[in-house]
Amino acid sequence: MGTWGSGNFESDTALDHLSTVIDRLVDEVAQAMAGDLVELEPDEYWGVAVPCNLELLLSLARAGHGVGDLPEAHVIMQWKTTFMAVWERSIDGMEPAPGFKEERRAVLNRTFDQLAEAITRNAAADPIVPGSPE
Repeated sequence: MGTWGSGNFESDTALDHLSTVIDRLVDEVAQAMAGDLVELEPDEYWGVAVPCNLELLLSLARAGHGVGDLPEAHVIMQWKTTFMAVWERSIDGMEPAPGFKEERRAVLNRTFDQLAEAITRNAAADPIVPGSPE
């Protein structure tokens, strides 16, 4: 197929690159979820980086990119359950400013939910049929 347009993502090479970026973001989240859950606490690296990765994936999904490379919505919701359980049991130990905990909780929940919704919506709009060219 090669190049089919002048857009930044309108070539095989561009889509290969995008797939690599998406795979990295997804792999990092999956590894964080399967690793030591202490690393998901709000003051730890993955406690901050996981929501960032999800937000980046959400932006790509909303732009219609990476449908085949993103995990299924139920995986995102499993990640949400794991992440939010760690967050809820550790956030008070961080002594957050008044109102921060409620605002941050809403943002985190919204991030997971919106990514799952975007994946579901994109999959319904553009189902991938096994054995067919993508």
